[in-house]
Amino acid sequence: MLAKQLLYIDLGGSDFLRDLDMACKGWQVHVVKSLAAAARALRSRAYMVGVLMSSLDGLEQIDSFLQQHWATHWIGVFPPRILQTPACRRLVRDHCYDYHTLPVDTLRLQHTLGHAHGWASLGIMADSAPSEAPQSDMGLKGEGEAVGRLRRQIRKVAGASAPVLIWGESGSGKELTAQAIHAYSPRAQGPFVPINCGAIPPGLAQSELFGHERGAFTGAARDKPGLIESAAGGTIFLDEIGDLPLPLQTNLLRFLQEKTIHRVGATRSIAVDVRVIAASHVNLLRAVQQGSFREDLYYRLNVLALDVPPLRERKEDLMLLAHHFFSAYMTERAPLVKGFSSAATQAIVEHGWPGNVRELINRVRRAMVMAEGRLIVPHDLGLAPQHRTVDGLDGLRLRADREAVQASLAKSGQNISQAARELGVSRMTLYRLIKKLDIAV
Repeated sequence: MLAKQLLYIDLGGSDFLRDLDMACKGWQVHVVKSLAAAARALRSRAYMVGVLMSSLDGLEQIDSFLQQHWATHWIGVFPPRILQTPACRRLVRDHCYDYHTLPVDTLRLQHTLGHAHGWASLGIMADSAPSEAPQSDMGLKGEGEAVGRLRRQIRKVAGASAPVLIWGESGSGKELTAQAIHAYSPRAQGPFVPINCGAIPPGLAQSELFGHERGAFTGAARDKPGLIESAAGGTIFLDEIGDLPLPLQTNLLRFLQEKTIHRVGATRSIAVDVRVIAASHVNLLRAVQQGSFREDLYYRLNVLALDVPPLRERKEDLMLLAHHFFSAYMTERAPLVKGFSSAATQAIVEHGWPGNVRELINRVRRAMVMAEGRLIVPHDLGLAPQHRTVDGLDGLRLRADREAVQASLAKSGQNISQAARELGVSRMTLYRLIKKLDIAV
C-alpha cells in the first residue's frame, strides 16, 4: 500500500487547516505557505495528492505553478465568491482533480482525498511494471519480444568491426539502432557521423563524403576533410544508402576494400579507420536486380544484417511509447490534458501505424495541443474510434445514456456539477459515465 502523503499549500489564511486535519487521519501532511516553498517540497519528494487553499489573489501564478506540477492530483479549496470568477473556474477545470468551497464538508473532503489517492496509485502501479534496468534499453523504448530481440542482436554485432546493414520501414528507428551499435562498441568514445545519402546534392556529394584539396575547383579556398574522414576512430552511418548515386557507390566500395580515401583534387590516398553502418527502407537486393545498386557493394555492406521491426509488430509497446512521448513533449500540451482515455488507448492499439514511430510522435504531439478535454480521445489523435457492435437492449441503453448525458452537458454549458444534479447522480458517477460513453468534455 502506497503511503498517504499530502502537500497542503495554504495561501488563504483561513481556519481550514483544522478541517483538513480532521479529514486527513492516517495521512502525512506537509504544510507550506507559498508556491515557492511548495515547489521546493515537490523537488525533494513526489507528492501524489495536494490540497491548495487560496483567495482571489495570485490566480495567474497559481495557474503557472499547477501547470508545471501537473503530475500531482490537486484538490482546490476556495471561498464561494471566488468560484464565481471565470479565472478561478478555468483554473479548477484545467488543473484540479476536484474542488471544495468554504466552509468544507470534512466527510466529503475525506472521500475526495481517498479517491484522489486511489487514482494516483493506479497510475503509479501502471508505470512501475517490471522493466529493464536504466540505460539497458539502448535508447530503444519497449518491453516486447520484437524490440528485445533487436537489443540482443545489437549487443552481438556491436563488438565486431565488420560493416552493418540495417533494414527497416521509414520512421521505425534505424538511426537509433545505429547509435546503439556505436554506443555499445569499442568505438563509443569516437565520433558518430550520420549522413542522409538522399539529401546530399549530387554535384557536391563527392566532396561532402571524401573531402577536397585547396584549388580542386572554383571556391575551394582551403583543404576540407570529408564526412568519412571526420568520423575517424568512430562510426559513419549512411542512412538510405539506396539513394547513393552509382559513381559514389564505386568510390564507397573502394573505401570499404582498401580503408583509404581520395579527396577531390588530391594525388595521394589517406588511410581512415572508420566503421560503416548503412541503412535502407528499400530492398537493396531487389535494387541490385534492377541495376540501381551495385551487387559488390551490397555484399560488402551486408556482412552483419539487422531488421528493425515496424510498429505494427510491437503492439505491446504502443502505450509505453505513447506515454513516453507525452512526457517528452509535456511543455507543448494544453493545460487541461492529463493523459489518454481508454478509447484513445484502444484506437492506438488498433491502428496500423504505416508511418511507424515517427507517425506516433506526430499524432501524440498534435493531440496534446488540440485536445479540449482532460483526456485525449481518438478524434484528437486523428484516429476514428473503433466502436464495437452492441445489439439488443444493451445497445439501446448505451445510446440512451449517451444522449441523456450529452443533452444535460449541453444544457448546463458543460458544467459537471449542474449536469450531475439534473441527471440525479454524483459528480464522480457522471465522470465515470462520460469516460464509459467516450464523450468529449
